[in-house]
Amino acid sequence: MSNRFLHVRENFCQLFPCQIGFCRRIFTVGTAARTKMAAALGFGDNSLHVFEHPLEQKLTRRSFLRRGGSLGAALAGMSSAGGLWRAALAAGATIRQPDSLPDPKRPAGTPTAALPFDHVVVVMMENHSFDNLLGALAISGQPQAKGLRFNAAGVALNSNPGPEGPVRSFPFPSTAQGPHVSQSWNATHEQIDGGKMDGFVASVHDVQPMGYWTAAVLPFAYSLARTFTLANDWFCSAPCQTYPNRRFLMAGTAYGNISTDNESLKDPPPPNGTIWDRLEHYGISWRNYFTDLPSTGIIPSTIEKYPSNIVPIAQFYADCASGNLPAVSLVDPEFGVLGVVGSSLATVPTLAPLAEKLETTGGSEENPQDMAYGEYWAYRTLNAVLHSPAWPRTLLIYTYDEHGGYYDHVPPPAAIAPDSIPPQLGPGDVPGGYDIYGPRVPAIVASPHAKPKAVTNVVHDHTSVLATIEAKWNLPALTYRDANAATVKDFLDLDHAALLQPPALAEPPVPVGAATST
Repeated sequence: MSNRFLHVRENFCQLFPCQIGFCRRIFTVGTAARTKMAAALGFGDNSLHVFEHPLEQKLTRRSFLRRGGSLGAALAGMSSAGGLWRAALAAGATIRQPDSLPDPKRPAGTPTAALPFDHVVVVMMENHSFDNLLGALAISGQPQAKGLRFNAAGVALNSNPGPEGPVRSFPFPSTAQGPHVSQSWNATHEQIDGGKMDGFVASVHDVQPMGYWTAAVLPFAYSLARTFTLANDWFCSAPCQTYPNRRFLMAGTAYGNISTDNESLKDPPPPNGTIWDRLEHYGISWRNYFTDLPSTGIIPSTIEKYPSNIVPIAQFYADCASGNLPAVSLVDPEFGVLGVVGSSLATVPTLAPLAEKLETTGGSEENPQDMAYGEYWAYRTLNAVLHSPAWPRTLLIYTYDEHGGYYDHVPPPAAIAPDSIPPQLGPGDVPGGYDIYGPRVPAIVASPHAKPKAVTNVVHDHTSVLATIEAKWNLPALTYRDANAATVKDFLDLDHAALLQPPALAEPPVPVGAATST
């Protein structure tokens, strides 16, 4: 994409931060027009995504021009972008709105048989980029994986500038992690560096971000990625930390938050609610199963309103064994929150009643925790799903909230802003908005209908989880982001269940002190 086109897009998005969000992913156009536009701009075939759900709110030339003469500069640049805007208008460019239904012809809150699952299980781990966790996958059984580049000797060729010359990606010899990484708003923007992806070493003055794990060290993660359907282009929803990205997962917006801090727990609820509110309103069952802290606590009003839906991880294993899973499950690993954030549950009044339910069985992969505990927790947890009587009708989405400060080589693309709420930036913060994704993270869909040993190159982010739930039960969208996100339908073979018999996944070593029973 030319720099001039990027400049035009950025100017346009400043004028229309949420109504249009002019970027390469939000136009729904005919196949021929899409292909022509993609070719003109040098995009791949999937770069201009054709959404599967009906869209509303057609944008006409008249309504566009009504926005005023301040658009002159943006309009003037459109011809240099291969006529993208004119072609999009001619093809009937449309965008879905918040509160619109995926299928207006179907009553809200009713499931569709077109998606072959009745249970959605979401497991979101902590703080690893695609290249960091699965960078060697292309030379470890999945040649289609978009990971690190290697020479014939198996040496990684990707690098970042360092004070004494280029620092190449290097394999970690064990599951141990060093402490020197950062995924703060400022550090992440420095790492992305306008798409150069060359600021990871400089952001922390350390080589740690360039490390990656191999299948020999993380056998389960690699086994999972080789067995089911892997996303080559799943990005975290915002270029920053855990809290804002998990807000996107639950609400389709970070509504101003850019960091993981206790002060943000005092924020009001998201203006258009959460996916939990939608599920409750339409009588659709859900639970948040937690190990040491429920991620729903990031939006404390959820726990205040639905305390009976927040249950310890032991209940998840019991529900899997009985086949009694709810329609939607969010399953949380150990976050190590008490030590990492430096607080106690008792200091947050809305979370204090959960203190007595703590069940720390291991599972954190957040730096600097030992990866062995998270690897083993994930193995136990996912196997509980695979061997559940509910497996034949289950869709499991396994991903990571953000990159944790670790290197990834793929530049995050532009994103549609979820709403009109800007990031709450301080005097020293890098200017920016929610109109770009954060770095790539691992994402794998496991289901009887998952495409075996396959990859997808469609762009997704965490609001794709919301879009999938909304598409299954025809729920109103929360924000512009989830309304226009790709579902995970591209991971699935809707007509065949090739993985109905649960495949065997590599069992990692049992870490010292880890819980082993489910």
